[in-house]
Amino acid sequence: MSSPITSPLPEAAVAAAPASLKVMTVNTHKGFTALNRRFILPELRDAVRTVGADVVFLQEVMGTHTRHSRTVNNWPEAPHYEFLADTMWPQFAYGRNAVYPKGHHGNAVLSKFPIVHFRNHDVSVSGPEKRGLLHCVLRLPGRTVDVHAICAHLGLAEAHRQQQLELLCHIVRDEVPADAPLIVAGDFNDWRARAHDVLAEGASLREVFVHAHGRAARTFPARLPLLPLDRIYVRNAGAHAPVVLPRRPWSHLSDHAPLVADIDL
Repeated sequence: MSSPITSPLPEAAVAAAPASLKVMTVNTHKGFTALNRRFILPELRDAVRTVGADVVFLQEVMGTHTRHSRTVNNWPEAPHYEFLADTMWPQFAYGRNAVYPKGHHGNAVLSKFPIVHFRNHDVSVSGPEKRGLLHCVLRLPGRTVDVHAICAHLGLAEAHRQQQLELLCHIVRDEVPADAPLIVAGDFNDWRARAHDVLAEGASLREVFVHAHGRAARTFPARLPLLPLDRIYVRNAGAHAPVVLPRRPWSHLSDHAPLVADIDL
């Protein structure tokens, strides 16, 4: 496993064992509006901060882009995941998935608690789509068992997704202790809802919106959500108050509506 990217933990992070974590997942669309007409990463950062999540799962987050850094106003000097983390999430991990001549993007996890290990799994199948599963191990104060978090971004083709779901199940079985709390969140592109059964049977994961409301949340497109593409799955943990964040201001900050839930440990 790799070492996490860190900054000093604030004194507030050294506290009693938390009973729950607020988690959020959002596809950042590389910091642009849905049709790439405007760069809105600073607005997205402000909006994400208002949620107050303990752990944030990010997909399509930019690591670097040499052309945009010269031509786009307000383009940050830091990688986008570090810019979004700012001073609110002192620890963050990035998994580079798509690499191209001018830069790269991938998944990231921002955390208020120490990320003691992380590993990015390349689950790309064939063709131009590059996909990954970023597995982070979080150490919470006062807890003897670490919390595992996997940020997922799966492919557009159903055949690819089926292979990637099987790989996710293998990763869970191989890398996550049987008694450890596990949170898997991100953009599954699973509009046919095939992932639920695969992950339940292969990794004992249950989706928090399905458990609470009987069906996965509709998140895409953000302006008029019709397809349930984004998910939060848990194992050895409970969940309450799962919500899809409202259209304002989120519908112009990403093409996916973000999800938030309180995860009971």
